Amino acid sequence: MGDPGGVGPEVCLQLLLDHNQYAGTVPIIFGDAAILRQVAHVCGYPEPKNVVPFHEAMDLHSLKEATVVDFGTIDPSTFQHGKVTAEGGEASYQYFISAIDFVLAGKADGITTGPINKEALHAAKHFYPGHTEILIERCGRDTGCMMLTSEELTCSFVTTHVGYRDVPQLLTIERIDEVIDLTVEAMRKIRKREPRLLVCGLNPHAGEHGLFGDREEERIIVPAVEAARARGIHIDGPVPPDTAFLAERRPLYDCVICMYHDQGHIPLKALAFDVAVNTTLGLPLVRTSVDHGTAFDIAWQGKAKVSSMIHAVQLARDLVSH
Repeated sequence: MGDPGGVGPEVCLQLLLDHNQYAGTVPIIFGDAAILRQVAHVCGYPEPKNVVPFHEAMDLHSLKEATVVDFGTIDPSTFQHGKVTAEGGEASYQYFISAIDFVLAGKADGITTGPINKEALHAAKHFYPGHTEILIERCGRDTGCMMLTSEELTCSFVTTHVGYRDVPQLLTIERIDEVIDLTVEAMRKIRKREPRLLVCGLNPHAGEHGLFGDREEERIIVPAVEAARARGIHIDGPVPPDTAFLAERRPLYDCVICMYHDQGHIPLKALAFDVAVNTTLGLPLVRTSVDHGTAFDIAWQGKAKVSSMIHAVQLARDLVSH
């Protein structure tokens, strides 16, 4: 359920209000039942009906209806919601790594994550930039790829949670090739056809033939695009980032390959904030996530929208079916 002090608990409760929202799945909430009951009380939602203590949870496939796996670690009477706390960061970390372990062990089929707070995670001495990096390490992989997807726009990312000054040094032909291949594999499952991809340049005007940057387009991005095209992938670019997301261009492509975090996050959140889904590619499990943060300023007030959580659960269901 993400950080217990954020909006994660209430979007989980909202998800359970209508079975049609999660049809075809049995949602199991890894979290604290006492927090969910408290949030249900203050927001006017029904309390979760089925609760299983974490130490008693075994193969989740035996559960036939929505259930809370209760970690029992947080006392709502003393917990400060709506704030960055080490307690919330620790709880969100434990929920998440336990869910990963259950899926890796075959005791569940996939993960949809509520929002965590990176500052709270660090306060709890877990020094990760976010979910993706925890997943990669826990799954024993060296790398992965973040994708944000919606009907309006889908983007995948060569780099994510790093400072802008570090981005050029992290771009390689091999890394871009990897992201392209992972994106093609995911788009085949999601779109159910051979995808059409567009690649952004790194620099303004895609470098304008070396006028801007250090010729990253010519040295790194163009060779990766040409190699993908030689593998039979339908791909164009690199194009100037400021024209990659124009309304007339978006319908022509299934996914835009972005070089850094905000290159894709800004247009995607502007166009599809309430419905976009975050998913991690290149792992031995299915993981999707809401595409919003903990929203501490509105937490536990019944103001959070559940739409991104619904879409994330539905995408996880569809990817698991593959």
